[in-house]
Amino acid sequence: MSSSPHNARFLDRSLAAVWHPCTQMKHHEQLPLIPISRGEGAWLFDMDGRRYLDGISSWWVNLFGHANPRIGTALKAQLDTLEHVMLAGFTHAPVVELSERLAALTGHQLGHAFYASDGASATEIALKMSVHYWRNLGRPGKNRFLSLAGSYHGETVGALAVTDVALFRDAYADLVRGGSCIPSPDARQAEAGESAADVARRAAAALEAHLQAHADDTAALIIEPLVQGASGMVMYDPEYLRLARLLCDRYQVHLIADEIAVGCGRTGTFFACEQAGISPDFLLLSKGISGGYLPLSIVLTTDRVFEAFYDDDTTRGFLHSHSYTGNPLACRAALATLDIFTQDDVIATNRPKAARLGEAFQAAVGSHPQVRHLRQQGMILAFDVADAPAGFSRRFFAEALNRELLLRPIGNTVYTMPPYILSDDEIDLLASRCAAALEASLG
Repeated sequence: MSSSPHNARFLDRSLAAVWHPCTQMKHHEQLPLIPISRGEGAWLFDMDGRRYLDGISSWWVNLFGHANPRIGTALKAQLDTLEHVMLAGFTHAPVVELSERLAALTGHQLGHAFYASDGASATEIALKMSVHYWRNLGRPGKNRFLSLAGSYHGETVGALAVTDVALFRDAYADLVRGGSCIPSPDARQAEAGESAADVARRAAAALEAHLQAHADDTAALIIEPLVQGASGMVMYDPEYLRLARLLCDRYQVHLIADEIAVGCGRTGTFFACEQAGISPDFLLLSKGISGGYLPLSIVLTTDRVFEAFYDDDTTRGFLHSHSYTGNPLACRAALATLDIFTQDDVIATNRPKAARLGEAFQAAVGSHPQVRHLRQQGMILAFDVADAPAGFSRRFFAEALNRELLLRPIGNTVYTMPPYILSDDEIDLLASRCAAALEASLG
């Protein structure tokens, strides 16, 4: 992709000063950075005026489009009132209102909200809170964690203990306290005559076998409900969540639902756990909860957990913080996001949109000889590419950019998780140009 001299100079400045995330910086010698100047709706625009349909919601955070005027208006009003105050010893309206509204969305099953800035921090908080809970109950031996094969829960040192993606974990293995992995209920593992629910039951049997042997030292099971994102949009049946909840209750183990990526309507319900009719002990939110505007993460938990820390003894309190905990601007963005969900009946509105997305991709790539396991959960759609050449993901990314699409495969899995505001024409464009990028990447 050619760039103007102005763009080239700006990219040189970025490469000289900015260390970009999750990136081998040397790769940018062949694949230049894209300098974005503005966003509008589902589109991003670079400094030369080229546009790109944001098919992955800028790392899964954007729900209602870039430069959304309703969220922007709410933030501008908050800027004139209160930008920040420490949450230790103080409180403010946005954090109280947001906590109350989120509790109501859980049917008041999870009535206490603890705040941080990003998904990995939410994972760290839930893990620490679980272990500290058991310690406060006189069971300090319950301090190990259980996660699914292929799980991803963040890249900080504590979160890596429950992340099973070698790319993120192996280089830091000496720093990580090891946990235990159990089989994933990945529906693609179905054998002849099996359904996705059968696979879920097989995986749940493995979970039960592990808990029978290790419940006494297991604090919590952490899972990504319905879709395991970073391992390639692994999708599974809600039956696994239902059985996991029963088993965690039976063996006195916390269930942590990491809904950082899959919450806020991505799977077709506001919380993915709703589809199994269960409530976890901890529910983690980030990414879309602020509409993609400001860093924010939240750990929702139960009265029972909260009460285990409520004591005159400071050491029995939950001693975790960061300077911007419960930032008023981020909370106001989240409140504006929840307002859109309510005012626009987003969950219901997304159903025909998700159906259109599935139909468009089925028509565009469903019959491709190298496409496998075309699958969808709500507004998340993915397919695997068989016999893809080395370097497929980077090549596809470049070919998609050449066709005005922002899509970043995970290995040989192509996926889209777009903002909820796509028009039918934009959905058709996304599918048809994805198919064209796929052909060019394999050619």
